[in-house]
Amino acid sequence: MAETSPAAERDVRRGRVVEGLRAYRLIAGMWIRSTMAYRTSFALTTVGNFAMTALDFVAILLMFSRVDALGGWSLPEVAFLYGLSGVSFGLADLAIGSMERLGRRVRDGTLDTLLVRPAPVLAQVAADRFGLRRLGRVAQGLLVLGYALAVVDIDWTAAKLLLLPVALLSGAGIFCAVFVAAAAFQFVARDASEVSNAFTYGGTTMLQYPPTVFAPDLVRGVTFVVPLAFVNWLPAGYVLGRPYPLDLPEWVAFTPPLAAAACCALAGVAWRAGLRSYRSTGS
Repeated sequence: MAETSPAAERDVRRGRVVEGLRAYRLIAGMWIRSTMAYRTSFALTTVGNFAMTALDFVAILLMFSRVDALGGWSLPEVAFLYGLSGVSFGLADLAIGSMERLGRRVRDGTLDTLLVRPAPVLAQVAADRFGLRRLGRVAQGLLVLGYALAVVDIDWTAAKLLLLPVALLSGAGIFCAVFVAAAAFQFVARDASEVSNAFTYGGTTMLQYPPTVFAPDLVRGVTFVVPLAFVNWLPAGYVLGRPYPLDLPEWVAFTPPLAAAACCALAGVAWRAGLRSYRSTGS
């Protein structure tokens, strides 16, 4: 039997990616059209999503009504952290936030209906019930980030200007990888949505606060084990001129794209392993 050449394997993988993106676009488009058929409901749920996420920042404002600094960071600097984390997570939640429903599909057997369709399962799960209302979270994060950029004192350079959008996109990629890895874990645990939420929603909540308020071991964990620190702590430290608690070199602030690529690759491996281990409820 002839071996497949590396070039042919790359073409196959590229074809699968293109097929997955096309399936995702079609399914997400279907849900968007369904959502926009009820525009008033869409507007109300989006505003509600905006208001619910805004409560997190209200809690920070209440803290600063009693203190002048939190872990040595001022309110505008904490708002900068909040904005970076909020926008990155909001983009990931908008794109593939439906992954958290995978555990329910595994338990009730409805995942089987996705396995028999001629489209990648990951694309189907990610685009299922695409929630356009999640734009409220993105908008709220952008609003806080805009406030922070307007009031915080930053000595802007070309490198810092370039780092800002790179950090936002890389952070979204890291959170997407966490969503996929957490979903893959549910193939085994079946009922682990709360464990998954600890790394997704819990992760973005933790990143809203300065690294200086956490124990050094926790900071090491979210830097070297689950690299959430690359979402905002490291790039924000460089932009704001703040030293990182672990005394890492300054150039590490420019590595979020590498961290995002590594996270996505590992999440892909975890997803394929989880999907291969899946056993239908009827088996």
